Amino acid sequence: MTYNFDKTPSREGTYSFKWEKYKGRDIIPAWVADTEFRCADPILESLSRRIEDGNLGYVLPGQYQPAIDAVVRWLKDKHNWDIDPLWLVWTPGVVPAFNAACKAYCEPGDKIMVQVPNYPPLLAAPKLNDMQRVAIQTVEVDGRYTLDFEQLAQEASDPACKLLILCNPMNPVGSVLTQSELDQVAEICQRNNVVLCSDEIHCDLVLDEDKVHLPAGRDPKLKNNSVTLMAASKTFNIAGLGASFAIIPDAKLRQHFVKAAAGIVPWVNQLGLLATEAAFTRCDDWHTDQLDYLRENRDLVYERINAIEGLSVKRQEATFLAWVDASGLGVDDVQKWAEQKGVGPSPGVDFGAPQHFRVNFGCSRKMLSEILERLASE
Repeated sequence: MTYNFDKTPSREGTYSFKWEKYKGRDIIPAWVADTEFRCADPILESLSRRIEDGNLGYVLPGQYQPAIDAVVRWLKDKHNWDIDPLWLVWTPGVVPAFNAACKAYCEPGDKIMVQVPNYPPLLAAPKLNDMQRVAIQTVEVDGRYTLDFEQLAQEASDPACKLLILCNPMNPVGSVLTQSELDQVAEICQRNNVVLCSDEIHCDLVLDEDKVHLPAGRDPKLKNNSVTLMAASKTFNIAGLGASFAIIPDAKLRQHFVKAAAGIVPWVNQLGLLATEAAFTRCDDWHTDQLDYLRENRDLVYERINAIEGLSVKRQEATFLAWVDASGLGVDDVQKWAEQKGVGPSPGVDFGAPQHFRVNFGCSRKMLSEILERLASE
């Protein structure tokens, strides 16, 4: 391994969202989905050069060809997806993007299907846009989590259901949709004239080496019926720079999406564009090494969590987030239980699963070991 992921920068004094929550308390933050790792040097060098130039004025994302070329290159190299640059719509995050999708493809009162459990901003999106949320349950099949396809087919048959928003890889359960599963999604959406908005922000964090990410928009059955959301933010720890993108091959869907976002969703800022460009062109080795490090962290979490009475966790197929089933503890508030141990995970109740919590293992081995030791303490 070329890069040292054991050495992480201090977040003290940075007003980190993740660390501010438990500031002044002896609780290790293991919640929001950013990592503790130092950004790859090419990203930092690119940002430093622009800051040294001294002008941070407007840069229109659609005119910044190096970032566009970087996205085209990355998707071809990592996901075998040849995209037309015209399909690319820049957004300052996937959260405004899937909210824009709600406005673009639905009317107030319509129904939007969302897999549960899911991360809070996605669960909130239908109501924020005056629509109804239909919860599509996650079920366990042969030891892994997947969608309840029988329920999905039933709910999608309702003419009021216009949109399906899903995460792939799934957050928080960490499953990567197989071709068979994606085929079922495509068939159900096509049959019922439902648009798919696929949040794939964790697509470059597949940990199981026998799994491969399948972009929704690459699938011929979904090409003209989908919005695929991606970003360098989770993979390269640049979420604070507010840069992501939607890939929308169908011109009509793209037009509706752009119109829904117009005047509300701001441009991606130029530092976010620069960071994305550097990440997707000069950080391949860093990315590979990070995946190796996260795999070891994932395996440690699996071993140590499952040795704690009352807790269980599956080996995550993707992401740096472990979905812990704490129902065996027999306590009313599993979040309080963890915090009393000195660990601050993401509360399962916020995801729609109050007997669970989510642990972020995108950190140094030392920090992760301390988290696991605290959870195991008497």
